[in-house]
Amino acid sequence: MKKFLVETHAHSSEVSSCARCDAKELTKLMLKHDYSTVFITNHLSESTIRKSGTSDWNKVIDFFLDGFELIKTEANGRLNVLLSMEINFNGEDNDYLVYGITEKFLRKNRHLTEMSLRTFYPLAKRHGLYVIQAHPFRFGSRIKDSKYLDGYEIFNGNPRHNSNNDIAKVWASKYEKLTTAGSDFHQTEDAGISGMYFNKEIKSTEDFINALKSGDYSIKY
Repeated sequence: MKKFLVETHAHSSEVSSCARCDAKELTKLMLKHDYSTVFITNHLSESTIRKSGTSDWNKVIDFFLDGFELIKTEANGRLNVLLSMEINFNGEDNDYLVYGITEKFLRKNRHLTEMSLRTFYPLAKRHGLYVIQAHPFRFGSRIKDSKYLDGYEIFNGNPRHNSNNDIAKVWASKYEKLTTAGSDFHQTEDAGISGMYFNKEIKSTEDFINALKSGDYSIKY
């Protein structure tokens, strides 16, 4: 049976200051490594706002979305490109992958980075979003109350960090939360490190979440 490989965690240099590959290179590498779907999880953080060169929230969101649209244009239907984000709240080092965001949500809810997980999570649930703590056991990250999370990233493939993935897997199981895995793609060497295999093609966030809930997947290590 054909398996569909999904990258759940990827950054492009147009938006994320830490990324080294632009939309063209990212798309080429995702296709080379046989991904059928990629979630673009560019950072939404104070660093992103500074890089945008403006404090006007709508212009910040224009900047954030332009990075995503460049990848969609470059993919030109050869790859399912889905919008998501990795948000960092001011004053803490944790990162959270958020799936299901829309342009309308981003524009309506100003200054998201000034919130906290405790205040953001109820907002996310009202809008049908799913919040996953990225690399929860990486040095510098802190575990948060599980009631404010839908899940944990149990395998983060970034080769420049030790994310203590084995601990994350046990922790997620303990709290019976959703689990994700991804390459945490930033540069060429990260391509193809990880992802998730599904029996059905993931064409939307709804497809992704439903498959996570059913447990109908395997992880690429």
